[in-house]
Amino acid sequence: MPTLQELDLTGKRVFIRVDFNVPLAPGGQQITSDKRIRASLPTIQYALEKGAGLVLASHLGRPKGKRNPEMSLQPVAVRLAELLGRPVAMAPDCVGPEVEAMLPKPGEVLLLENLRFHPEEEKNDPGFSQQLARLCDVYINDAFGSAHRAHASTEGMVAFVPVAAPGLLMEQELRYLSMVTQNPARPALAILGGAKVSDKIEVIENLLKIMDQLLIGGAMAYTFLKAQGRPVGKSLVEEDKLELARSLMAAAGPKLLLPEDHVVAPELKEGVASAVVTVIPDDQMGLDIGPATRARYAEVIAGAKTIVWNGPMGVFEKPPFDQGTVAVAQAVAASGATSVVGGGDSEKAVKAAGVTAKISHVSTGGGASLEFLAGLELPGVAALRKR
Repeated sequence: MPTLQELDLTGKRVFIRVDFNVPLAPGGQQITSDKRIRASLPTIQYALEKGAGLVLASHLGRPKGKRNPEMSLQPVAVRLAELLGRPVAMAPDCVGPEVEAMLPKPGEVLLLENLRFHPEEEKNDPGFSQQLARLCDVYINDAFGSAHRAHASTEGMVAFVPVAAPGLLMEQELRYLSMVTQNPARPALAILGGAKVSDKIEVIENLLKIMDQLLIGGAMAYTFLKAQGRPVGKSLVEEDKLELARSLMAAAGPKLLLPEDHVVAPELKEGVASAVVTVIPDDQMGLDIGPATRARYAEVIAGAKTIVWNGPMGVFEKPPFDQGTVAVAQAVAASGATSVVGGGDSEKAVKAAGVTAKISHVSTGGGASLEFLAGLELPGVAALRKR
C-alpha cells in the first residue's frame, strides 16, 4: 500500500473520500462542530500544494438513498472555503454529466453532494463505483470513520481507479491503532466503559489476548458485578449477558479489574442526592466509579507503557457522575504512556479534563476504532491493501 507522499499528484485529479459527516443544527444550514472538516485539512492542503485538482466526497447523515436538502453538504463547502482560504465549488450531485462538466483543474477544489443521496452508495453498487472512479486519476481514502463500511466510495471504487492510497489522517489512525494492538510496549492496558457489554464483546475478547490488564467502568461493570453475585440495586444490567460476563471473567482471570466502590443515587436526575458505597443498596443505582476505584485505577494506569481507552466510567454528561471519567483522563495523561483514546464520550472527557494535548492519539472513528480493536478487518483499509 503506497503512502500519499510516494504518489505523484502534480496535474492529477485526486478524489479524496473525506469524513464530512458533521453535526448540523435543525434545518441543516448551520454546522455545530467543524472538527471533522479540520481533521481532513492536512491531506487536502498537501494534495493542493503538490499541484492536484481535488474532488472531495463524503456522506452526511442518513438520507436513506433520497435527496434531502437538510443533509446537503452545501454548508460544509462554505466552511471548508473559509478554512482553506480559497473557493470550494459545490457540485449539484456526486455523479453524472453535470458533475463531470465541473471537474477541477490543478489548485481547484470541488465538493460533491452527499453520496448517500444515491442508494447505490450503501449498496456498494459496481456501476455507481465506476461512475465515481471516472472522476479521478488518483483515489485517496482519508475517512477512517467510514472505513468499516463496505460502500461504493470507501471500498467499491478502489478496484476501478488507477492509483489508491490512504490519506494522512487514515495513516495516523492505522499507525496508532496498530501500535497499541500489535506488539504494544508493556505493561499494556485497556480501559473500557460505556453502557453495554454487548457493544464491546469482540473488543473485550480480542484485547484480553493482547493486553496485560483490562479496567472496566461504566454501566457495563454492573453486568459483570451481578454475574459475580454482587448486589447492584437498580443499576443498568444486561440480564441476557450474565453468562457471557461469567465466561469473559473466567477467561480473563486477574487481568480484569472491576470497580470496588460506586457513586450511587436513587435515580438519574438533576440535583439528586448521591453517595459513595461499596455495596449498592436495592433502591440505588450505580452511576460512576467511586474514589477508591479511581485511586486504584490511577495506580495501575501510572505503571502502563501502552493504554487504549474506550468509553466513560460513569454518566459523564451529568455531574457529579463525571468525576470518575475525568480522573481516568487525568491519570492517562499523567502516565507518559503511548495512549489511544476512542472517540465519543472518552474524547469529551479528555477535553473536559484539559489533557487532550497529553494524549498520543484521539481517534476520529467510533465504530471503525471499535472494529479495529476487536481485530476485525476494515473493508475500506482492506481495499487499499489489495491494490
